[in-house]
Amino acid sequence: MKYAVLLFDDPAAWANVTESELGTLQAEYMAVGEQPESYGGAQLQPAETARTLRLRNGEAVVTEGPFTETKEVLSGFYLIDAESEARALEIAWTIPTVSRMGGAIEVRPIVER
Repeated sequence: MKYAVLLFDDPAAWANVTESELGTLQAEYMAVGEQPESYGGAQLQPAETARTLRLRNGEAVVTEGPFTETKEVLSGFYLIDAESEARALEIAWTIPTVSRMGGAIEVRPIVER
């Protein structure tokens, strides 16, 4: 089954990361993308660069930034094809977003047609 693995973190948590730690973290993120089950993914630009589209009273509205006011923002994603949900979760636990950066990871099945 295919899964989207969505990474959420607090951008402020990156402020205290040293150059040495940054190199280690980047290697850990890259290692997940090299798993045989991984078939895509990317780090996203900062939340301030996002644009949110909505219809308000029948008019198209584009606002700057993410659509919610939260501390954690969507920072990246992986696309994986895992043999089971348990394997998808196992892969997700190797991503340092939770263990090292205090963020959250959402693992969600993809609708396959």
